[in-house]
Amino acid sequence: MNSWISVALKFMSIKTNKSLTKRLKITKNGKILSRAPGFNHFNSKQSRTKQLKGRKTANFAISNKNRRTYLATSKI
Repeated sequence: MNSWISVALKFMSIKTNKSLTKRLKITKNGKILSRAPGFNHFNSKQSRTKQLKGRKTANFAISNKNRRTYLATSKI
């Protein structure tokens, strides 16, 4: 029975976390970009420069362990 489990685990693949991949963009060189947090709605009272600052993408810091866990099948 244990040999069957080890064979099954060998052929199983890790699934990518889809909710995380929809929020991130992976560049050609492997950088991970995300939107700046806190700019989804209620932006009318902010100054124009602050509104435009929220449109830019920010570099997303993620550890290698979490990168393997959540972005398993993406090319990184």
